[in-house]
Amino acid sequence: MRASSRPVSAIVLIVISLLFTPERIAAVPSSVSEDAQWLWPVDGARQVVQPYRAPAHAYGAGHRGVDLAAPVGAVVRAPAAGVVAFQGTVVDRPLLTIEHEGGLVSTFEPLQSSLRPGDPVSAGDEIGVVAVGGHAAPGTLHLGVRLDGAYINPLILFGDVPRAVLLPCCDPL
Repeated sequence: MRASSRPVSAIVLIVISLLFTPERIAAVPSSVSEDAQWLWPVDGARQVVQPYRAPAHAYGAGHRGVDLAAPVGAVVRAPAAGVVAFQGTVVDRPLLTIEHEGGLVSTFEPLQSSLRPGDPVSAGDEIGVVAVGGHAAPGTLHLGVRLDGAYINPLILFGDVPRAVLLPCCDPL
């Protein structure tokens, strides 16, 4: 009896692992519009120093955002319209969080800002300057984005992640 439960356990384990792969967790939720086009938050060339890496599970290791090249003191602009939800220091870094339409929330760190919770911002408005602190190396700005509480790859909103296209894998029989 015990030997027959092994194949069933293996099948259950395989199905569960396929359902919760990092690619599935990082997939673009259906409520993010394909037309969503945010403005790049810093001037200059678009340079991602540290890419988004989805965790294997909710509490797993990963990088829940992107680190953008931006010198200390560089002006940071709102990528989309919204309302400031938080501005202050968390542990060792200053940050700013903006709530946008459609359940999107963006967080910038380290960012020194004079904005306060409740302040409205329009796309392109100056929201602060790159500071120092936290996990982001000096000369970088960390941008994290959540959709309905779940982290997503921010580059999707800038049009920098092409849609996957499935191609036929094999010659017809």
